[in-house]
Amino acid sequence: QVQLVESGGGLVQAGGSLRLSCAASGRTLSSYAMGWFRQAPGKEREFVAAITRNGGITYYADSVKGRFTIARDNLKNMVYLQMNSLKHEDTAVYYCAADSSPLRVGRRVDEYDYWGQGTQVTVSS
Repeated sequence: QVQLVESGGGLVQAGGSLRLSCAASGRTLSSYAMGWFRQAPGKEREFVAAITRNGGITYYADSVKGRFTIARDNLKNMVYLQMNSLKHEDTAVYYCAADSSPLRVGRRVDEYDYWGQGTQVTVSS
């Protein structure tokens, strides 16, 4: 089992940047593919980005491709989401999640086993 804690959210103007961090404890992070999801008020939680166990392959939602970058440091048990050129529509609670399946890198909420508590990102227009 792994525990996840997100940090780095906040209020930023449109066009600005934020870097979210996800700290893992418990089982080693290299056992999991990792993902970032977000949930805006009144909307379903949606996929943002994911990364394979060794960090070699990344996946992004079309809405963030070219603006967001997911990365991981397995030695530090950390996952990051660098968010650039932020837009008002990026406003949401952002969640870090871990997928224990050895056969995939999930892009659906139900494919992830462990979740953090979320961190609020607010982009003012």
